[in-house]
Amino acid sequence: MLGKFLEYINEKQLFEPQQKVLLAVSGGIDSMVLLYLFEKSEFNYGVVHCNFQLRGGESDEDEEFVKNQVLMHGVPFFNTRFETEDFAKLNGISIEMAARELRYNYFEKVRVENNYDFLATAHHQDDLLETFFLNLSRKTGIRGLTGIKEKTGQLIRPLLFTSRREIENFAQTNYIGFREDRTNSEVVYQRNFIRHRILPVFSELNPVFKNNLSETINNLRDVEDVFSFFIQKEKNNVISVDGDEVSVSIEKLMLFAFPEVLLFEMLTPYNFNANVIQQVFKSLENLPGKQFFSKTHRLVKDREHLFITQLPEPENRIFYIESDDIELFAPFDLTIEKTSVEGFEIIKSSNFACLDIKKLEFPLLIRKWKQGDYFQPLGMTGFKKISDFLIDEKIPVHQKENTWLLCSGQKVVWVMGHRIDNRFKITKETRQVLKIEIKED
Repeated sequence: MLGKFLEYINEKQLFEPQQKVLLAVSGGIDSMVLLYLFEKSEFNYGVVHCNFQLRGGESDEDEEFVKNQVLMHGVPFFNTRFETEDFAKLNGISIEMAARELRYNYFEKVRVENNYDFLATAHHQDDLLETFFLNLSRKTGIRGLTGIKEKTGQLIRPLLFTSRREIENFAQTNYIGFREDRTNSEVVYQRNFIRHRILPVFSELNPVFKNNLSETINNLRDVEDVFSFFIQKEKNNVISVDGDEVSVSIEKLMLFAFPEVLLFEMLTPYNFNANVIQQVFKSLENLPGKQFFSKTHRLVKDREHLFITQLPEPENRIFYIESDDIELFAPFDLTIEKTSVEGFEIIKSSNFACLDIKKLEFPLLIRKWKQGDYFQPLGMTGFKKISDFLIDEKIPVHQKENTWLLCSGQKVVWVMGHRIDNRFKITKETRQVLKIEIKED
C-alpha cells in the first residue's frame, strides 16, 4: 500500500514532499493508517484531533490514545474539546452536521495559525460511495453526485485510492493500533445506515457494484467538467459584480434555454439550497421586494435584477463599561460622564443616554441585540420586544442588524442610538447622572 500511496500523491499532485501537511487523526483505523503512511514516507507533518465528548470516557480515551501515538513519532500535536450536543441544539442542526462544522473550522484555524500547506483527511473509496448516496437524497445536482474529490483547495484526501477492506488488511498486517468507535455500527446516523444497510444490498445484487459505481462517479466528473465549462460562459453573461454586491439580470436569465438550471448553478455557491432556489425561480414573475436567505447571503428580487449580498457575520463581541470609564472606542466612540443632577438638563437626542446611576449595575455591557430581547421604552409602562420596537421605528434591515444594546445585568438600559429604557430614566429621586454620548463620525 505504501507504494500505491506515494504513487497516488504524485499522480494527483496532492502536495510536494517538502510541504507541511496537517493530518486529521481521530484514532480510528482509517486515520491511524494515514498516520502510519505519513510516518513511513518521512513527510513533514503534524496531527490534529478533536474530542466531541459524545461517548463519555471513550472519547477521552480516544484523545489520550492519539496523543500517545503522536508523541511516539515526535511530531506537533494539536487538540481541542467541543460541547457538540449543545452546539447542535443551539444551531438547530444534527449532531453529524455540528461535529462536521466544528472540526473543519478548528482544522482550518490550526492549519493557518501554524503554517501548514494542507489538511489531510483519511477518506477512502467507501466514503466516496457513501457520499454519493447521501447527496443523491439531497437534490445536490450533478456536482454532488461526483462525490468527494482528492483535492479541494487546501484539503487533500490521500487514501481515496483504496477501500475500507484494504485498509483493514493493511492495518492487521502491519500491527497498526487503532480505536474502535462503537457509533460506527449505529444505523441512526445516515452515513452508517448507507454503509450497513444500503451498500451491502447492492453488493449482493452485483459483486463488483462498488467498482462499477466508482467508475460511474469518475464518468460523472468528466460530464461535470464539460457542463461547468458551458455554464460558466452563460453565468458571465447574466451576472455582474459591483463591490460586495452581485446582481443577476432576470431578462438575460430567462433568455437561456434552461433558466432554472442556470439559476441553480449561480446560487448554490452562495449556499442557497435547492428548495429556496425553486422559490426564487417561481418569484421571478411576481412583484419586486421579496427576500430569500441562505446561511451566508441574502437575495432580494427587484424588478429587473436579483441582488445578492453577504449577510453580516454574527456579532458575539461584548464590551464593558466600568464605573470609572470616561471613554470607550468600540463598537462606537463613546464619551462617559458622571455628574450631579443639580442644574443638569436632559439632552433630547438619540445619541445621548442620560441615566440614573443608582439604578445601574456595573460593569455595564454592550452587545448586539438578539431575538427574545425586550425592554420598556421611555414613556411606556409596558414591555416591548426589541424586534417589534425596530419594526415600529421603521429601522431599515441593515441598521437592524447593526443595533447594539447597553445592558445592566440582564436588563436592557438603552437601544443605542434610539431610546433608553423607562426604568433607568432620571426622576425626582435621582441624585447622580450617568451621561453617555455616541460621538458622530
